[in-house]
Amino acid sequence: MTDHHEEMKTVTYRNKIEKEQLINRLKRIEGQVRGIQNMIENDRYCVDILVQISAINAALKKVSMGMLERHTNHCVSDAIKQGDGQEAIAELMEVFERFSKS
Repeated sequence: MTDHHEEMKTVTYRNKIEKEQLINRLKRIEGQVRGIQNMIENDRYCVDILVQISAINAALKKVSMGMLERHTNHCVSDAIKQGDGQEAIAELMEVFERFSKS
């Protein structure tokens, strides 16, 4: 089975500000993950580590929801206007299905 995204071969244009915001958020998350690694190496209390993991999960969820919103408002909307809406909606529903499993 081929990956649906590969079939579409789409590229999303993000303006400079959007890219910087996404990259900065992901760098913060990366730093948080490194912080957890250090906490484990230093035998920190389990609850403190779990609180940090929860913060990372929330940060990732915020990033993903922002991307889903942008994708829906731009990519899916544009596809619908161009007559390719069914495929874009099907792809979006696959993404929602993946998120609902986690």
